[in-house]
Amino acid sequence: MSALDQLQPLILPEPVGFWPPAPGWWLLLILLPALGYGVWRARALLPKKASSETVEPLDPLRQAALVELAQMPKPYDGAPAGAWLQQINGLLKRLCRNHYPYSQSHTLNGRKWLAFLDNRCPAAGLTRWMILVEGAYKPECKLDDKAINGLTQSVETWIRKHV
Repeated sequence: MSALDQLQPLILPEPVGFWPPAPGWWLLLILLPALGYGVWRARALLPKKASSETVEPLDPLRQAALVELAQMPKPYDGAPAGAWLQQINGLLKRLCRNHYPYSQSHTLNGRKWLAFLDNRCPAAGLTRWMILVEGAYKPECKLDDKAINGLTQSVETWIRKHV
């Protein structure tokens, strides 16, 4: 008899099942949700990021101009818009005379006037509103509601953001 015959047969290990996990995994199952909840609650303690567009207080002249613009009666429902357009032009000219006293902006008209306004605030896009300078001279200038709202929004943007 050889030495190999005296050996015991190999004992194969038992297959490791998926369940139940080892004792340390139970602790992880409890800690992960607790950690997630803690991070979610800690968000309130972190400083808030400043928004990309910070709202800074307007000077009194701009504030008054916005109030005046809001109080102007708008020519809805097909009413003649000439007087309203003249009021807007007057408001913008007064603002320009105060903010840019040496630019002689009050002498500009037509496309030069709109280009001057657009150079001070391109975001308003007033050059596309040629009706602003031409409409006051047309006897029966009428605007639809969408154009009135768009022009009002552009003028408001110009008042808030011009440099």
